[in-house]
Amino acid sequence: MSEKKMSSSRRQNLKSLLLQIAHGLLEEEAAEAEQEKQRFMDENCPGLSLPGSMQEIQELCRMLHQQIDAVDEQRYDMESKVAKSNKEIEDLKIKVQDLKGKFKKPVLKKVRMSADAMLQALLGSKHKVFLDLRANLKQVKKEVKEEEKESVGDWRKNIEDKAGMDGRKKMFESEA
Repeated sequence: MSEKKMSSSRRQNLKSLLLQIAHGLLEEEAAEAEQEKQRFMDENCPGLSLPGSMQEIQELCRMLHQQIDAVDEQRYDMESKVAKSNKEIEDLKIKVQDLKGKFKKPVLKKVRMSADAMLQALLGSKHKVFLDLRANLKQVKKEVKEEEKESVGDWRKNIEDKAGMDGRKKMFESEA
């Protein structure tokens, strides 16, 4: 750690200096904005001088209406440009979302591979043991089938023996 850590008092001092500079810049920016606004108003809105005769007042009203119409046209043009730009931005955002979300999945081929070949492909040359899984499964299936047949036969025989009054007597005698 070649760099020394800055003490907290030094850090606070620098932070306060930065905040003071930023505050001064913001005040200057606000003053410039106010001056720009005043300059714009002076250029586009000259001082109003009310004429004395009725005809001069009507002429002033016509001129103001023409200026209002021109400003409305400019405002409408600007609004339409902004709306068009916003729509283009939204379309581009949607395209970007679509491009990020879609991935083409390749069509995978079915591959018949034994368990030994699969282990060898996964583990590489380290795998030397051969597994014979099918033989074990076949043996288990055969044993299960034989046991099921015997249990079904026993169940039916027990029911037939216990049917009627004789069967109930045998059941009570065997328990006692």
